[in-house]
Amino acid sequence: MSEILKIALPNKGRLSQKIYDLLNSAGLNLEAKDERSLKINTKDNKFQLIFVRAADIPNFLDSKVADIGFTGRDIVVEKEIDLDVIKEFSFGKCDMVVAIPEEMNIENVKDLPNNLRVATSFPNIAKKYFEKLGKNAKVSEIMGAVEITPSLGFCDCVIDITSTGTTLKSNRLKIIDKILSSSTVLVKRKDLDEEKIAKLNSLIRALDSVLDAKDKKYLMAHIPKDKLEEVKKFLPGLSSPTVMPLYNDENNFVIHVVVDSDEVFDAIDNLKKIGGGGILVLSINQMVK
Repeated sequence: MSEILKIALPNKGRLSQKIYDLLNSAGLNLEAKDERSLKINTKDNKFQLIFVRAADIPNFLDSKVADIGFTGRDIVVEKEIDLDVIKEFSFGKCDMVVAIPEEMNIENVKDLPNNLRVATSFPNIAKKYFEKLGKNAKVSEIMGAVEITPSLGFCDCVIDITSTGTTLKSNRLKIIDKILSSSTVLVKRKDLDEEKIAKLNSLIRALDSVLDAKDKKYLMAHIPKDKLEEVKKFLPGLSSPTVMPLYNDENNFVIHVVVDSDEVFDAIDNLKKIGGGGILVLSINQMVK
């Protein structure tokens, strides 16, 4: 019996839904999911999705409960588990920063005092960071709402993740350093067998086909024969337009080309200027290069 590739992904939030939708768009043919689903299989039983906390995903891979997982690069660094990062995505972007109360007259981390009290959800990263600075810091692990801890008198400084900095500012905190940048990554265990590696490679190819098609449009148009060379100048496509003769019409051809979504307006305008017609623009679900 074929082995199932087990995929761990966050159990809630926008990131969870985004990854789930991406996998569906890649053709995994998933069974129906509701908010209480802990795991679901694809209808062909090639893949299984396991829904867990994003922070726990490296541990699930380390214990061999899952084979691959989607989580944040910041979490992978924090967990210090030996995993392979095999793909990085453009969503889930954030920065891990050092922030202090606005009233502290400090602009550089080197000026922070010793015996600093630090609150964070990333204690391993925080300890290494302050050790490298030569600061004696007391690091306390806080799971959630880290930004409120200075105003409660719990700490002098926080290490937290932020995408816009708005939450920190609303809690009267200012950023004085950035430790790392993070986004969603796909990670795997190092000991996957050949069968699972083959399934993983197929999955990555399918994901890439969806992501590559995201900002592309498929354009078709009828073009006068004597204008074909002009078309190639402003519509190169992936390599060059596909050109085909029209049935019983020696003077016109039909072109098929993939263009960036933000180039469609100009492409149509240029096509009309050279006598193009029958223009059709279609969305692309997947594009395999």
